[in-house]
Amino acid sequence: MGRLACADIPALPLQLLGRRHPEWVNSPVAVVAEESPQARLLWVSERARRLRILPGMRYTTALSLSGELRAGTVRPDEIAGAVRQITERLRHFSPRIEPSSEEPGVFWLDGAGLDGVFRSAASWGRAIRDGLGGIGFAARVVVGFTRYGTYATARSRTAENADPLVFESSAEERHAARAASLDRLGLPPEQCDDLAKLGVATLGDLLTLPAGGLRERFDGPAAQIHDLASGVAWTPLHPVPPVERLTAQIDLGFADDDLPRLLFVLKQLLDPLLTRLAARREGATELSLHLHLDPPGTRHEVIRPAQPARAAQPLLELVRLRLESSSPGRVEAMEAELTGAPLDRSQTQLFAHTPRRDLEAANRALARVRAELGNAAVVRARVCEGHLPEAAFLWEPLERLEGSGETEPAAGPARAAGMLPVLVRRIVERPETPPAGLQIAEGADQPIRGADHGPVVRRIGPYVISGGWWVRPVHREYYFVEVRRGDVLWVYYDRQRRRWLLQGAVE
Repeated sequence: MGRLACADIPALPLQLLGRRHPEWVNSPVAVVAEESPQARLLWVSERARRLRILPGMRYTTALSLSGELRAGTVRPDEIAGAVRQITERLRHFSPRIEPSSEEPGVFWLDGAGLDGVFRSAASWGRAIRDGLGGIGFAARVVVGFTRYGTYATARSRTAENADPLVFESSAEERHAARAASLDRLGLPPEQCDDLAKLGVATLGDLLTLPAGGLRERFDGPAAQIHDLASGVAWTPLHPVPPVERLTAQIDLGFADDDLPRLLFVLKQLLDPLLTRLAARREGATELSLHLHLDPPGTRHEVIRPAQPARAAQPLLELVRLRLESSSPGRVEAMEAELTGAPLDRSQTQLFAHTPRRDLEAANRALARVRAELGNAAVVRARVCEGHLPEAAFLWEPLERLEGSGETEPAAGPARAAGMLPVLVRRIVERPETPPAGLQIAEGADQPIRGADHGPVVRRIGPYVISGGWWVRPVHREYYFVEVRRGDVLWVYYDRQRRRWLLQGAVE
């Protein structure tokens, strides 16, 4: 075929963040470098771009352009895992794949020798697009002749999952690439603004400038783009070698439902696989276990340890918890596949410092809970923008606890001296009718009386939440109600419904 394809998964970390927060689908979204008001935006959605929110801006600056902006962080290991998954998927369409080392989500595929596999360059491009869509990633695919020409054209396209763009000649590719806007090519916003004052907005405009003068007036990024687009910095394709699949299977010869024996057989499968991982200085981050059952059927389990496992025992313990909670029945055969990741330096040290707060022990406990109750059993509350208390947070999966673990949580002077108790405000999933023992008058101006909870000692409030910017007008008057027994309830009077409701309690 003699062609080169660029598959651009627009803002790959942004797509990973969107998977985590599907409720943000109609909002401008950005990935930030850290959870801080001054954090820089790394990737932004098309909706955010239309509001002039660009990568490189500070979060507070972007928020001043749109109060609807939603932002979050994406861990490097999540991105690396997605890049590996996409690379392996693209091997169905070319044996030579190069993921970009600078921009996650950009991949080049060599089409040499594929003439007998695909009818045309267009059908090859459609196969690449559909293959990535099959694993949940929207992509822009351009089939052309040069690395930077296909890249610039792919980045300048705005429609995701549209038909692939196929160039019939190098001249056609060059003409399309020169029309690419500079803000799509990773140029910092400050340099885009400076170049715009000179009337330079596209790649073609940039190429008309002398390379020497551009390098003197502007720093690295603009000159680097000029060198790449002009061919001065041309480099050949550097395909990554395929990752060896670490799989093993065994036929038991008879149907067995004895869990200790099944675990013993599984250990025989895992030990050689872990030895091969250790030779690559990697640990097992995921075990995919397929069980073939009698009567005929299959069961698939995915086990993720708290940290990359170097031995079989942590994995077997998690498998035991999973199978004890839900017996698989009679097993005739099993197949195991391990996914590896490079080991942290601390995991390879002979002696390790043990902190007072062992986060790894907590992560191992969470892994056991996931193994026994399912991978979606461990979640955490993330604060989000919401005017009503029940809408001010959402639940998201918690993979692991992060932090140095070297110090105890910071405490204020009063808490450190033991003067103030730690107050925990518990919130009910949905506001509900107050306990039957708590008698509350119909109006907010009437006294609140306690029965089974004991006489009401005092109430603090009201704290009013009102407005008409939701689906319907809201007017709530919140109170903290203390009863003689010692309970402190968090209630509110709903003016619209003319009733009292319980929001939670303080402990």
